Amino acid sequence: MSAAVSLLSTYAEKANLKASLDENGYKRALQDTSWADGLRGIAAVFVMFSHLVLAFARWIIIPCYGKDESASLMQRPIFRLVGQGAAWVAVFFILSGFVNSLKPVKLARAGSTEPALANLAVSSFRRSFRLVLPATAATILSWFITQLGGYETAKNSDAYWLYTTSPQPSSSWVSAVDDLLHAIRTTWTYNPDNPYDQPQWALLYLLQGSMFVFTALLATINLTPRWRVLTIISLYFWSWNWGIKLGDPMVGANVFTGIILAELNHSEYPLRLARSSPLFALPLLVVALVLMSFPSQNEDWAPWSDKLLQWYWKIAPANAELSRFWPTIGAQVLTFSIVMSPHLRRALSHRWCLWLGKISFPLYLLHGSFMRTILAWLLFSRQQMTEIEEEGNKHMRYPLPGIPTFMVVMPIFFVILFTATHYWAIKIEPHFGIITKTAEDIMFGKSEGSSTLPLRKD
Repeated sequence: MSAAVSLLSTYAEKANLKASLDENGYKRALQDTSWADGLRGIAAVFVMFSHLVLAFARWIIIPCYGKDESASLMQRPIFRLVGQGAAWVAVFFILSGFVNSLKPVKLARAGSTEPALANLAVSSFRRSFRLVLPATAATILSWFITQLGGYETAKNSDAYWLYTTSPQPSSSWVSAVDDLLHAIRTTWTYNPDNPYDQPQWALLYLLQGSMFVFTALLATINLTPRWRVLTIISLYFWSWNWGIKLGDPMVGANVFTGIILAELNHSEYPLRLARSSPLFALPLLVVALVLMSFPSQNEDWAPWSDKLLQWYWKIAPANAELSRFWPTIGAQVLTFSIVMSPHLRRALSHRWCLWLGKISFPLYLLHGSFMRTILAWLLFSRQQMTEIEEEGNKHMRYPLPGIPTFMVVMPIFFVILFTATHYWAIKIEPHFGIITKTAEDIMFGKSEGSSTLPLRKD
């Protein structure tokens, strides 16, 4: 009998030790926010995939081949996410709000208001430089390729996204410089347009969203967490009304979601629900991916998308954009499920995901130029131009090659692209950091002799 009691006691001690280790594991997973880098990297890859779909497989964009007709595997929910660029751009905005508010929210919850305000001031300054400098460098690179005729193969191809985003060389180098300055300027103006790098349309709104975050936190930093969250939730719903006046109705809703997630991340709820998170986080993840799959055209063709279309007309705010409403809601549900799940956090913190996160911004900036040059050259170098009819008009273009050519070319292209973005991240990005730090030291008065006017001694 005593032996049995001793055995049960030993088993209970081991069980308690195992539970303690599990609890510690949950705490470590929930304290780690590197998952945001992993998710950002995955989002950047899918944005690139969406442009490949627009170039070579536009049939994936529609939910099926016709009204109530059959659909291929890649047109079905979740699988079609390779063509859902809008959904993954929404993830960028949510993560921007999340990451930019993590530290200020943590400091505010600890009662360190002054350090939180100082962090907001420095972060808002750095954010502008860390977006504008790399984007300008990528624009100059693409501009130079354009003037040398590097995009001519892409412009004469039958790959839709390639020929519609390949600019013409300027008439002279003098006008080319003027065109470059115009492109850099219009990247950061209302209705942004960069003819040398089309994906940069989102950068103004990313910068705008960051300023929403800094301003909202500045106004609510002294509130208690409960009242700050309630205020941000109010801003979330309000932004659906006024966001359209600023050029994009989704920016505010997404970055305010990021702030709410930062508050949730620093709360006790993820830890309290950690053990039961697989019961709700994984189903939420599936729902999120289905919502993110909502098509941008012919929404009423497939039963699943038609059902979401009917719900859109019932619940969507007046200024919402049909093609982006459900993908945006899906991206918000996706990030919520990750914040609440230590398992999803741990999966996204894998070293390969973190590496993708490290190269995410260079990948976003460079993939278009590489697609219009290296990928176009590899795919069409042996093609002969043929007459192709498009919307009643005939054009001489390089026809798309067969599947065997894609199977050979795409792995080579990916190796070249990811190698280039890796070296950009480790060799070029640090220089932008140095420039930003130097400007910060000068403009914040941290360096000697930085004062424009002499200071009074009294």
